[in-house]
Amino acid sequence: MNARNWSVFTGLCGVAVFALSAVPSGAQATEVKEKPAMYSYIADWQFPRERWGDVAKINAADNIIFQAALTDGTLVGYGNDANMVHTPDGESHDTWWSSTSLAGLLKVLDKLRALDNADSPISLNPTKHWDMVLVSHYYNWKPGPYTGAYINVAMYQLKADAPDDAVSTLSKNVIVPTMEKLLADGTILEYEVDTEAIHTDAPGLVAIVYDTPQPEGVDTVRAAIRGSGKDNPLIGPAFDSMIDYSAHRDELLKGNGAYK
Repeated sequence: MNARNWSVFTGLCGVAVFALSAVPSGAQATEVKEKPAMYSYIADWQFPRERWGDVAKINAADNIIFQAALTDGTLVGYGNDANMVHTPDGESHDTWWSSTSLAGLLKVLDKLRALDNADSPISLNPTKHWDMVLVSHYYNWKPGPYTGAYINVAMYQLKADAPDDAVSTLSKNVIVPTMEKLLADGTILEYEVDTEAIHTDAPGLVAIVYDTPQPEGVDTVRAAIRGSGKDNPLIGPAFDSMIDYSAHRDELLKGNGAYK
C-alpha cells in the first residue's frame, strides 16, 4: 500500500468531515473485526527528471520477482507508483510489496537487491532514497492486476495522549465501514489503514490509503465522505481528540500493481 504513499482525502477540512462521516446504514449491521497483520515494504525514490523515462525498465525487472512471489503466496500484493503532486523533498516514484509476514517482505527484498546493477534503481542515480515498513490490520481489496490507478494516501499523527486503541476505534467505527461500501460498488480497488511496523519516524503515524481505477473515483470518495457527515456527529470530537492535524500530509500517486 503501498506507502505506497499518501494522498488526498480532502485536506485538513476533509479530515474533519471524514471524522464526522456516518457509518452507512447497511454497514452498521456488520461488525468490523481486526484482520491478521499485513506488512508492506515501501521503497521511495527521488529520481532526476531526465531519468523518469527509464523507471519503467526497472519496474519491469522488479515485477518478474513480484509476480513469482505473488503466485507462490509469499506476497499478497505489489506495485509501482509515480507521484502526481511533487514536493521539493518528496519522492518521484515508489515501489511497494505486501505480505502476511515480515519474512515474506525480506525474502523479496533479498531477491531485488540481488538484481544485476543494470536492473536496479541505483543505476538511475537517485537524488534521495528512503524506505518504510508498515503494518495493517484493517484492509481489503479486489483481486487481480490494475493499471493506471490513482493511489490516495493521507498521513496523520496520533496525539501523545491518544488511547492505545485509537487506530482500532477509528478504523472499526469510521474508516472501514465507509471504505467497504466504496469497495463493494467498485469506486475503489483497495484500502488499508497503516501504522509503522519498524519505526523510522516518531511513533504514532497513521496512514489511510485507497486506490481508485478512474480519476472520477477521487471525487466520488470525497463526495461520499462529505455526504455522510450528518449521521454521526459524535465521532468528530473523538477524532479531534486523537489526531494532531498539524502533522497531516497527503500524497496522490498513479501506478500499476496486483493483489492476490
